[in-house]
Amino acid sequence: MDEPDELTSLEIYNTVWPHDAVTIDAVHSFRDSAQDYIDYLVRDDGVIVGSGAGAIFAYRARRVVTLITVLAGQRRRGAGTALYEAICLWASERGAREMEVPVAGNDPQSLSFAQRRGFTEERREVGLVLSLAGVSPPQVQPPAGIEIVTWAQRPELARGMYEVDLETHRDIPGFEDVAVEPFEDWMAHHMQRPTDSPGATFIALAGEEVVGFAKLSLTAPTAAGHAMTAVKRAWRGRGIARALKAAEINWALANGYTELHTSNEERNAPINRLNARLGYRPGIGRIHLVGPVIGGLSR
Repeated sequence: MDEPDELTSLEIYNTVWPHDAVTIDAVHSFRDSAQDYIDYLVRDDGVIVGSGAGAIFAYRARRVVTLITVLAGQRRRGAGTALYEAICLWASERGAREMEVPVAGNDPQSLSFAQRRGFTEERREVGLVLSLAGVSPPQVQPPAGIEIVTWAQRPELARGMYEVDLETHRDIPGFEDVAVEPFEDWMAHHMQRPTDSPGATFIALAGEEVVGFAKLSLTAPTAAGHAMTAVKRAWRGRGIARALKAAEINWALANGYTELHTSNEERNAPINRLNARLGYRPGIGRIHLVGPVIGGLSR
């Protein structure tokens, strides 16, 4: 796909998902973190009415993560099915056997589209938004013995953050069976993308041990997303996660952001309670469904 088509695909996505609008850098970050990636446009009488993307990641090489977006006025005319079939063909040629599709929590039409094709719910995420208008910078109050620094200040701590992710990643509901990539791939795919910033990545230190970290994903000009908040098990329940998130909020305020977005699996009670205490309010969530790459196709 050339650059004009890529921008058209992004425009369709942002029209369908205005609550989660992203920049072209965010698209490139997603694409570059995948083992394999495809992006399609669908036309009706020469007019582009929808887009679809498929991505295969190393941690689940038999699954294609799929996003199909069709403009509201163009639905129920075969565009979504055409995109689904095209991505199915692409995925099957690469040995993928299942598809994961996110559906907005306020979009029953898309949910029905997926369910008719044999997709079932795997996990559900709560969407949360913090409006920064009029918000006073929260105090960053780590517990005694803990220091909060940025990765920009301590670039040598990358390996320590990786060790935190190795320990904590499988604690995320829905990702218990997912292995963390080798360090070099993890760095390239999660820490050094165009939407990542060492200055917006915060590290909790106990002496010289990295015991937690949190990072923002700079996916839109005025809205940033919480990409990760992780604390080693032995250090939980002491206020480290709150200090890390307070540091992120302060950074966003100081750098002109107007909103912070996050989403958490419904079963992740500790982080959901923390977000509520920090003033995050319900936004639009996501339902993640899994279904077949082949079969159940109909027009």
